[in-house]
Amino acid sequence: MSADETVEGGTVAGEGTGDGGALDDGAAVDSTAGGAAVDPAEWADRSADAWARFDRLPEAEFLALMEELVAELPADDPTGPFELGGAFDATGHSGRAVELYEQALRLGLSGIRRRQAVIQMASSLRDLGRSQESVALLGAELAAGSDQLDDAIRAFLALALTDVGRAREAVGLSIGTLAPHLAFYQRSLADYARQLMEPAQEA
Repeated sequence: MSADETVEGGTVAGEGTGDGGALDDGAAVDSTAGGAAVDPAEWADRSADAWARFDRLPEAEFLALMEELVAELPADDPTGPFELGGAFDATGHSGRAVELYEQALRLGLSGIRRRQAVIQMASSLRDLGRSQESVALLGAELAAGSDQLDDAIRAFLALALTDVGRAREAVGLSIGTLAPHLAFYQRSLADYARQLMEPAQEA
């Protein structure tokens, strides 16, 4: 996933997706690290501030800042690897980002953040040349449930489908995603999208 995608799409707890923050699913960073209590709101504010400074900080300084923040959380808090994964993602370290997203999911990352982690990990897998894995991951996620991130999943899935030689299906998926948002021609475009998604007919 590119830096713009991660910073705009966001991974910061408690913030909206328009300015570098993650969609807030109400999860709290209610934990202690090193015997000191971590205030959820205060930690989220400092994390959001770090992301707001992304474009102004050298890469090493930004990563060090995020690592320092995450170190305040217990090792078993999935918020930590999720946030740090986003930081490595945004700075072009896709391999490390995938490892951290996987760790966050293993630790039980939940709510909207879990779905964000899946999307961001799938995008990073594409960057690593592992588009088949990205297709499988996003396809399973799309079938697993529905929320406000459905269109984002379809968009990244279309990119991955193109990578693996399924461009016709990718176009169909993209048009089908766009059609409901149009003022006119929704039914026609939805029908065309379905036709593109069907297996190609032999001549």
